[in-house]
Amino acid sequence: MYLLVSQLLSPTQALQDLDISSLYQAFCDVRAESESICKPLEIEDYGIQTMPDVSPPKWHLAHTSWFFETFILKPFVTKYSVFHPKYEHLFNSYYEQVGTFHPRPERGLLARPTVAGIYEYRQYVNTQMGELLVSLTNKASSETDQLEILRRTEIGLNHEQQHQELMLTDIKHIFANNPLKPVYLDLKTSPPTAAMPLTWLEQSAGIYQIGHNGYDDSRDDYAFDNEGPEHKVYLEPFRLAARLTTNEEFFNFIEAGGYDNPAWWLSDGWKKVQTEHWQQPLYWHKQDSGWSEMTLAGLRPLDMNAPVSHVSFYEANAYASWLDKRLPTEQEWEVASRQFEIVGNFREQGYLQPISGSQNNSHQFFGDVWEWTQSSYSPYPGYKSAAGALGEYNGKFMSSQFVLRGGSCVTPQNHIRASYRNFFYPGDRWQYSGIRLAEII
Repeated sequence: MYLLVSQLLSPTQALQDLDISSLYQAFCDVRAESESICKPLEIEDYGIQTMPDVSPPKWHLAHTSWFFETFILKPFVTKYSVFHPKYEHLFNSYYEQVGTFHPRPERGLLARPTVAGIYEYRQYVNTQMGELLVSLTNKASSETDQLEILRRTEIGLNHEQQHQELMLTDIKHIFANNPLKPVYLDLKTSPPTAAMPLTWLEQSAGIYQIGHNGYDDSRDDYAFDNEGPEHKVYLEPFRLAARLTTNEEFFNFIEAGGYDNPAWWLSDGWKKVQTEHWQQPLYWHKQDSGWSEMTLAGLRPLDMNAPVSHVSFYEANAYASWLDKRLPTEQEWEVASRQFEIVGNFREQGYLQPISGSQNNSHQFFGDVWEWTQSSYSPYPGYKSAAGALGEYNGKFMSSQFVLRGGSCVTPQNHIRASYRNFFYPGDRWQYSGIRLAEII
C-alpha cells in the first residue's frame, strides 16, 4: 500500500516518501474495476434509469472521469484541453460551484454521448492522469501543487469506489424492473447455513473516542472529511445484537401484520407504507412455490437465514419497535465494531448478495448489508467543510438523512473502516441496507 498523502504532516515533507508508482497502480486498478463491473452488460443496459435515484451505468462511467478531469487535470495541467466542452454540464452531479448540471431524473434521457464515446472519454482521462502522475517524479511543479494533486487523486479513487457500489445497486434495480428478471451475472451461492442463535454484545457506560483522528490513525487508512474530527462521546450501558436480523425474523414481522399496524411505525414511515403499498422488503416476490428474491443473478429462492436486505430506515425502525428494541446509534455501533477485525462478505467474495453462514469473529459488523442507525446525518463537533467546490462532497448533505455503517456485499473491503459514515434518506430501499438490534441495559 502506498503511503497516504493524507498522512503527511505538512507539504514540506519530502515527496520521495510517497510511493507515486503504487498510487498510479491503484489508479489503474480502480479505473479498470469500474469497467469490469460493466462487462456483463449489453449495450441496451447502459442507458436505463428506472427512478430518479438510479443513474444509468454509462453516466457513472462518465461522471467518475469528469471528477478527475474537473478537480485535477483542469486545475493542474497547463493548457489542458477538455475532451468535450459540454461534458462539464452533462456529468457534473451536484457541484454548484463548478457550474450547471443536467437534472438528475433526466440522466436516462441522454442517448448521446454513446457508450463507445464514454469509453473513449475514460481512456482520454486515464492517459492524461497517467502522464500527470508520472510527471510528479520530475518535480515539474511546486511541491505544494504536487501534494494537492496526490491528495485529490486519493479522493477521486475513493469517490470512484463509491460509484462502483452504486453501479451494482443501480444495475440490480434496473434488472429488477424488467419483467424478464434478467441475470446480470451467474454468481456463486453459499451453502445453506442456519443463523446463529441471537446473542448480545454488552458495552459498559463510559466516555469513548469516535471518529477519524486526522489521517495518522494506525487503525484506519484514508477517511472522508465527514468521519472527523475525532471526539469524545458519553454512552449509557447498551448492548447490540451479535449478528444481523435475518429474512426469517423479518418475515415473522410481516406475518404478525407488521405492515398493517401503525402502532410500530413513525408517522412519516406509515405514510410511506400507505402511499407506496409496501408489504415486504424491496425485491421480495411471493410465488406459488414460496418466496423468492431478485438478485444480481436473477430470481432466487429467498434464503431465510441470510440477513434481511433492501429495507428502509422506516422498516428497520418499525421492526425494532415491534420487538420492543431499537436501532443502535452510530456512536454505539462504532464503539462496538472497533473491537473486531474488518472481515466479512464484501464484493471480493463474489456473492454480491447477503449470505447465510457469513457469521464470523466480527459478528457481521462489516459486509453483507449497510446497517441503519438511529443517528441523523449531522456534523461532528468541530467539523468544517473544505473550501472550494470539493467542500460540497459531504457537508452540504447533512440534513434529513440517517447514517448507515459497516459496508455491504457490494462494497470493496479496502474501502471500509469503522469510522465510515454512509447516509441515505429514511425511505430509501434500493441499497443493500439491513438491521441490527440494540437496547439499553
